[in-house]
Amino acid sequence: KCKYFCIYDCVRLPLRVLYVDFLCSVSCWVIFKSCFLSKLGVCNSRCVLFSVSADIHTEAVQAALAKHKEEKMALPMPTKRRSTYVQSPVENHTPPDSSSGSEDETSVRRQSTVIAPPPAVNPNLQSPDSWINHSVQGSSTSSSASSTMSHGEAKPQPQSQPQPQPQPQYRPQYQPLYQPQYQLQEPPRVPVSSRVSTKIQQLLNTLKRPKRPPLSEFFTDDSEEIVEVPQPDPNTPKPEGRQTIPVKGEPLGVVSNWPPALQAALARWGATQGKSPALTALDITGKPLYTLTYGKLWSRSVKLAYTLLNKLGTKNEQILKPGDRVALVYPNSDPGMFWVAFYGCLLAEVIPVPIEVPLSRKDAGISQVGFLLGSCGVGLALTSEICLKGLPKTPAGEILQFKGWPRLKWVVTDSKYLTKPSKDWQPHIPTANTDPAYIEYKANKEGTVVGVAVSKVAMLTHCQALTQACNYCEGETLVNVLDFKKDMGLWHGVLTAVMNRIHTISVPYAVMKACPLSWVQRVHIHKARVALVKCRDLHWAMMAHRDQRDTSLASLRNLIVADGANPWSVSSCDAFLNVFQSHGLKPEVICPCATSPEAMTVAIRRPGVPGAPLPARAILSLGGLSHGVIRVNTEDKNSALTVQDVGHVMPGALMCVVKPDGPPQLCKTDEIGEIIVNSRAGGNMYYGLPGVTKNTFEVIPVNANGVPIGEIPFVRSGLLGFVGPGSLIFVVGKIEGLLMVSGRRHNADDLVATALAVEPVKTVYRGRIAVFSVTVFYDERVVIVAEQRPDASEEDSFQWMSRVLQAIDSIHQVGLYCLALVPANTLPKTPLGGIHISDTKQFFLDGNLHPCNILMCPHTCVTNLPKPRQKQPVGVGPASVMVGNLVAGKRIAQAAGRDLGMIEDQDLVRKHQYLTEALHWRAQTDPDHVLYVLLNAKGVTVGTATCVQLHKRAEKIAAALTEKGSINTGENVVLLYPPGIDLIAAFYGCLYAGCVPVTVRPPHPQNLAATLPTVRMIIDVSKAACILTTQNLTRILRSKEAALSVNIKTWPTIIDTDDLPRRRPPQIYKPPTAEMIAYLDFSVSTTGMLTGVKISHAAVSALCRSIKLQCELYSSRQIAICLDPYCGLGFVLWCLASVYSGHQSILIPPFELESCLSLWLSTLSQYRIRDTFCSYSVMELCTKGLGTQTDLLKARGVNLSCVRSCVVIAEERPRLALTHSFSKLFKDVGLSPRAVSTAFGSRVNLAICLQGTTGPDPCTVYVDMKSLRHDRVRLVERGAPQSLPLMESGKILPGVRVIIVNPETRGPLGDSHLGEIWVNSPHNASGYYTIYGEESLQADHFNTKLSFGDPQTLWARTGYLGFVKRTELLAASGDRHDALFVVGSLDETLELRGLRYHPIDIETSVSRAHRSIAESAVFTWTNLLVVVSELCGSEQDALDLVPLITNVVLEEHHLIVGVVVIVDPGVIPINSRGEKQRMHLRDSFLADQLDPIYVAYNM
Repeated sequence: KCKYFCIYDCVRLPLRVLYVDFLCSVSCWVIFKSCFLSKLGVCNSRCVLFSVSADIHTEAVQAALAKHKEEKMALPMPTKRRSTYVQSPVENHTPPDSSSGSEDETSVRRQSTVIAPPPAVNPNLQSPDSWINHSVQGSSTSSSASSTMSHGEAKPQPQSQPQPQPQPQYRPQYQPLYQPQYQLQEPPRVPVSSRVSTKIQQLLNTLKRPKRPPLSEFFTDDSEEIVEVPQPDPNTPKPEGRQTIPVKGEPLGVVSNWPPALQAALARWGATQGKSPALTALDITGKPLYTLTYGKLWSRSVKLAYTLLNKLGTKNEQILKPGDRVALVYPNSDPGMFWVAFYGCLLAEVIPVPIEVPLSRKDAGISQVGFLLGSCGVGLALTSEICLKGLPKTPAGEILQFKGWPRLKWVVTDSKYLTKPSKDWQPHIPTANTDPAYIEYKANKEGTVVGVAVSKVAMLTHCQALTQACNYCEGETLVNVLDFKKDMGLWHGVLTAVMNRIHTISVPYAVMKACPLSWVQRVHIHKARVALVKCRDLHWAMMAHRDQRDTSLASLRNLIVADGANPWSVSSCDAFLNVFQSHGLKPEVICPCATSPEAMTVAIRRPGVPGAPLPARAILSLGGLSHGVIRVNTEDKNSALTVQDVGHVMPGALMCVVKPDGPPQLCKTDEIGEIIVNSRAGGNMYYGLPGVTKNTFEVIPVNANGVPIGEIPFVRSGLLGFVGPGSLIFVVGKIEGLLMVSGRRHNADDLVATALAVEPVKTVYRGRIAVFSVTVFYDERVVIVAEQRPDASEEDSFQWMSRVLQAIDSIHQVGLYCLALVPANTLPKTPLGGIHISDTKQFFLDGNLHPCNILMCPHTCVTNLPKPRQKQPVGVGPASVMVGNLVAGKRIAQAAGRDLGMIEDQDLVRKHQYLTEALHWRAQTDPDHVLYVLLNAKGVTVGTATCVQLHKRAEKIAAALTEKGSINTGENVVLLYPPGIDLIAAFYGCLYAGCVPVTVRPPHPQNLAATLPTVRMIIDVSKAACILTTQNLTRILRSKEAALSVNIKTWPTIIDTDDLPRRRPPQIYKPPTAEMIAYLDFSVSTTGMLTGVKISHAAVSALCRSIKLQCELYSSRQIAICLDPYCGLGFVLWCLASVYSGHQSILIPPFELESCLSLWLSTLSQYRIRDTFCSYSVMELCTKGLGTQTDLLKARGVNLSCVRSCVVIAEERPRLALTHSFSKLFKDVGLSPRAVSTAFGSRVNLAICLQGTTGPDPCTVYVDMKSLRHDRVRLVERGAPQSLPLMESGKILPGVRVIIVNPETRGPLGDSHLGEIWVNSPHNASGYYTIYGEESLQADHFNTKLSFGDPQTLWARTGYLGFVKRTELLAASGDRHDALFVVGSLDETLELRGLRYHPIDIETSVSRAHRSIAESAVFTWTNLLVVVSELCGSEQDALDLVPLITNVVLEEHHLIVGVVVIVDPGVIPINSRGEKQRMHLRDSFLADQLDPIYVAYNM
């Protein structure tokens, strides 16, 4: 009996399967070897058929996973804090039924088999039967159909070493009706330049700005420079067949009694067959609720038509007129009301627009439905009384206004509200024409809902074509499980049914969930001849069939499978047939079809003749399909795809297959393309959208030369497929489900099937899986989202996700970007229970998905990253670089502040050589001049210090040091004070006694465990002989709490300065030389290093003088300082500058702002301050806390118009976003936008730049980030892609010179290069204070010489990268101004992929990724980039951040994030200057001390 048989040897499977396709009525599997039968434990061949055919794909997946079996996970499982995801109560999240699936998905696995041709066959002699196992004319209706081009030209895929293959030597078994009369030629290419006229080009050339590249250079897509373009694989399969020809369906039969319009058919049956049943509706239990006869349907429809046209408005006003659009809003459980409303609209000649019932404002896609109603101009909605009561309402009882919806008038269509027409009124039934009859809604891939308009003649012709194709007869019974408002449910169950007086039994979705076998029971009870189902319904019935053994399906002559075009429908049909064949189901009645809203029914398999051969199956390679070609699966036997045909083209239709991308060029015979159809029975347009309509409904196919093959327009169906032997149509997917990844096509349904085949599926719900792609870094990335079962453990979920990744990678050769599991019932649903894909995708991109488990795999799927930069060995000396710069016209990058000048008055020199002398001099000459004013949180003065008061207090402290502490000259003394005047007095007391002061931030009383060890460390490192502090802090240092953190018995001598004897030192110490150390400046750097630098008396004097000149400070001036006074420029301004210059300093301790945010700004306004200094912490506090209270500040009289200069003191790149925000927010209270500027200092030089009172405003430039990563500076325009704004770090101080140097070669660089900033200045620090005297370290940083250029000058290395740019602005001297731009710390830069990244840039991108990210920090760990983000929102948002962070870093910085850590606010350590301590954070992460909310390891 067998005509064809093939033995498929499964290399990766332990069993051999022999597949035999019989030409008898039943196809079955024959399993050889008794051992196989014993393993399966089967008793009969039918069970064998079902178990094997349903689990083929599972076996393929298991085989694919076998190679991963022994592999250990390279990265640890994600860690999650237990409180992150608390399972919601059962009543809030009812677990979905395990068998519930979407309307477009089934839980039956696709039959993706391991089938391949026998090894013995010569690969060069493959026939079409190697991928079509059998072809036969399915019915007499196909005899007139045209056949397509032969597929015999397909060559086998070349192996790893391609060799020339001979042409196949066989003749095709089927020949085309005609041959194409042209040759394949490449279309001529038009040069781009020829498209622009010469005059326009000349005009563009004249408009180019001088000294600036053309704008096109900044704003063109530079992906070609960035993306690594993969080289084409020579083994990639390419189409090799001949060009296809259009396929013609059988002629549409001419029947004499066809009605002229569908309404005429209803009128005929209503008059002649009034008691004939038209519709039976079921209740929730599956029992008949009511039956609508044709007589009642006609009379009620006429009533509704009369009411719509005559009774809605006032007597003189007609609300509706023919051609108006009306929304039909009826639930799926009430088909009768819908039928009446639909036909009533047709009779009234208004256009019905059926939509789903809105349940809430948060319905999936609700606003897009509003777009549909708006584009169709709908102002009236018909509904039932029960449905109207169930609609969401406002407190006033009115129907809620849904988002994006136009205002609707709601009309109830229940019979009691309808008016019976007068006897002389009859509805007008014209002959069917091209006017729209109804509008069917359709949601596209992006979620936009459009309306497909179907004309009256198309509706009638479609009914005629379906009647002919399905052999409908009068009086038949049809069971409809589909949605009756659209698609097949509407076309067959509502329209064609009335055309042929068919009795339709409508089975709602709710009934199917309660009783999955209900439709089978209805077929049995009513002896139904036709059933309309989906694969989901086949599966549900098959799972529940044991409950009913006495049902019979023998009456069925046509079982139409609406989604039979899906590749995974094969196993559903086979398994259902296998189970119900014993119940009378005949194999030839199963009729899959292919449909789309635009083209309507594209193809349908005709009902077969008993005993006729079974239809064809195509066994295709998934690898070939991904390249858009048809190939036999010869290499990887795990990735074969078996698809069934969907019959022949519809009667009267013409069909082509064209390329889905670009012009609609006809495909080759072995090529997958989009099916396009020309037919009178199809959609006409997208209503109200003429632009989109043209691209879909008016397609003219072209040949390989680009020449149209005719003039008739075709309609795009959105289906991907090909034409097989005998003109049978095969569909392998939809355009909407197509994922284009790295130039290859993948079907979303195929990926779903593979995921479900990973056994055991105890982790997720079948049918609750969404697959889509997101665009990240110039390519599509595959994302899978599934609903997790409540009882699934973390480990089970992670293992299942890992296996899904491996299976998809092995079978589909595509890497998953993200796999997320969400709690049950949380994904947005379609009305019939399916997953709303576009809304799910939008939730994912917006960070609103709230997954409970997530796995990111960017390392495997992102293959287009640019190649890592290979640093070239330094073969060119610095001298050559310098000469090259000069030849290129680039000057050496250096800049200098104005000259300090010479002080001619030697007496003045003597007075100001040492600060102690300056204070003594001021105490004598101007004793009552107030130098310092200290404010508290209320703005009240709590302390002042005149010159003489400060002098006398310093004397007392010097006496105490000599007497109590027995301190010798030159010893170090730690000053442990809160910000205030005591700290200043203690500092000068130390200088009076000849000691070296070391200012240290006091420990926080509520956090001794964290802050006291740092104090102890500085005391130990500085070898302090004594501690000066207050009475309160003395108690804290000796407390039991302190003893838990440090050894309190080994403190140096502690002197309480609150109560000092009134004694004076015998003399004020005068250093023998100005190069002696004045004080030690200790600070913790951002890299976590505690460094102390030595500041000499000469440096102090020079620095104070430089600041005095830059800021024009003198005795009558007032400045306000809101800084921490413990290190750097903050200490200089707080303690030193006033004594030197004589100006008054108003001191505002930053911690006081925690009690009163407006303290600093109120002080500026109250004292009319012109110059103020603050830190970024203070500015950020004011911006976040007072940004919304500017009106309140104004009401309090705060006016900042007096402020001329507000300088932010920092040792980092200027925070441009923060300074701009501050300026904009407080512009309303008078702050000048020019006032805010920044300063820059470092460990080696405490003040390099400081915005002064004269000179140009700080300038901002935009640099190209790609160039910056290569240590080059390329200026671009504002808004250019990949641009980074940088603000000048203040003006260079007088006496300071800077030069940009290559940190490796130590040679000077040109203007266009990024390099280390070296500084030469009289106030450079003398060196690091080290207890071991590491002179090499000191010499390297403080006494460095250039390797070329100026080898004599001694420079200090700041450790910061930056560049110098000569601006068009003029300095005070009249020369062009040289601006210094600081980019970042050299020690903090991240060397990744051979490029230099600055953490602040990545952190800025991360902070923009989601509203719940408060702060972030990055560092590297074993060559992986680690991102730590503080979550300021709900812990439910924690896992949403993982993909968003990964996306933004990949998009903007071309880096793959290795680890994402989500922590609580405040976990990222920040020092007193507001700088992140990233190395401390790294140490805490490695020591597992962060207590993270979630840690994701991106695989």
